[in-house]
Amino acid sequence: MAANFLAFDLGAESGRALLGILGDGQLQLEEIHRFANPTGRMSHHLHWNLLAQWEELKTGLRLAARQGGAEGKPRPIHGIGVDTWGVDFGLLDADGAILGNPFHYRDPWTEGVMEQAFARVAREEIFGRTGIQFMRFNTLFQLIALRQHRPHLLESARKLLFMPDLFNYLFTGRRKSELSIASTSQMIDPRTQTWSRDLLNPFDLPDRILPELIPGASVIGPLSDDVAGECEVETIPVLAPGCHDTASAVAAVPAASGREDWCYISSGTWSLMGVELPAPIINAQSLAYAYTNEIGVGGRIRFLKNIMGLWLVQECRRHWSRQGQEHTYAELTTMAQEARTAGTVLNPDYAPFMTPGEMPLKIEDFCRQTRQTPPATPGEFVRLCLEGLALTYRRTLEGLEEILDRKIATIHIVGGGTQNALLNQMTADATGRAVVAGPVEATAIGNILAQAMAVGRLESLDEARALVAASFPVQRYEPRDSQSWNAAYARYRELI
Repeated sequence: MAANFLAFDLGAESGRALLGILGDGQLQLEEIHRFANPTGRMSHHLHWNLLAQWEELKTGLRLAARQGGAEGKPRPIHGIGVDTWGVDFGLLDADGAILGNPFHYRDPWTEGVMEQAFARVAREEIFGRTGIQFMRFNTLFQLIALRQHRPHLLESARKLLFMPDLFNYLFTGRRKSELSIASTSQMIDPRTQTWSRDLLNPFDLPDRILPELIPGASVIGPLSDDVAGECEVETIPVLAPGCHDTASAVAAVPAASGREDWCYISSGTWSLMGVELPAPIINAQSLAYAYTNEIGVGGRIRFLKNIMGLWLVQECRRHWSRQGQEHTYAELTTMAQEARTAGTVLNPDYAPFMTPGEMPLKIEDFCRQTRQTPPATPGEFVRLCLEGLALTYRRTLEGLEEILDRKIATIHIVGGGTQNALLNQMTADATGRAVVAGPVEATAIGNILAQAMAVGRLESLDEARALVAASFPVQRYEPRDSQSWNAAYARYRELI
């Protein structure tokens, strides 16, 4: 009998409710509901639009049950799973009420907080305890900022829940945190996969707020009667996939079992590039290269680097749209294919690119500061961004091979970025490696597979990946003329 699992995937531009129908050795996807996922801005700060997003999740659940049912009956749903990006969180008081509006990681209020933290605890010690790449928006630094600017919230807080955990709490009333999302916080020891509680003390952060941890691919609890009644569904188990969207995406990489000569890029607003390991690598070399050790489905370590990704293109498109220049992503990619960049190279991880707004102007400023010719047309801007990503992938690949002391032969690209054939080919050319692109909806697929593992419909991650390979097509890109990228890569290395 087929099983139906509903995946809620909240991305930077949109949220999705996708139904996975698992049966006869195949997984089929059905898009149930798609909605805009805008950031809320209030009093000069960026926040999650929590109430609007919660209403969209309930709409997705209603539609999933109503569509496709037999003889007027609701369609049976065998599990619900939520995933989204890492680090952001909400706080609950003693009565379970949500305190304030959760901050969005792109809000600049954490600028300078890392440096203040290092004055109390050395960066080497923080990395030694957590193995996490330093980024100013990591949960630890958000909490330090909260202690400085809104201490009353921390004093009232009794539990911290990361955003997918918070939605699971609204679905079930259970206050638990899934390991993959918690591991992005810079407060987890990936060796023991437990909270690094002592790390909070020097910053006067209360460890009482840390919730119970549960692994990915596990059961959280039943849908509450209140939500079930409102959505007109029967009781449904709420399941923990890889609640961090990258953890779910990596679970859907269609790599062959037993091979270690591959890496992945989860390509979207961010590019997460790395390998899967049985244990973390926490040493001076991984600190110097700014790699991170996050926890994946099945307890495996996602040893990776966070790269700015297609955010630059998305922000350029938004900027041009506000000026009355409307372009689809496909049109921009075609323009980029035909454009040239006059020898200019871009570092996509340049710090000012992090915050939203006026991205073309920021790119022009980067070019002026590095004494390069700025792009002039939308096609040139987009091509420069894509070339910068491909060059960053090459540098990240070289770092992985050096640390692991082994050759990587294949790069698996999953996620929405797989639809950009130009970037996929650039990646193959710049790295000199074969690229296998697909599936597109990897995050939702991995979410669904982890749910199936949670209830025993799949036995292992290897079985889940074999199912992906049997169910979804991929596109292979072979490197062509990689030598032409060497000069650009030399200039890129000089810049960074």
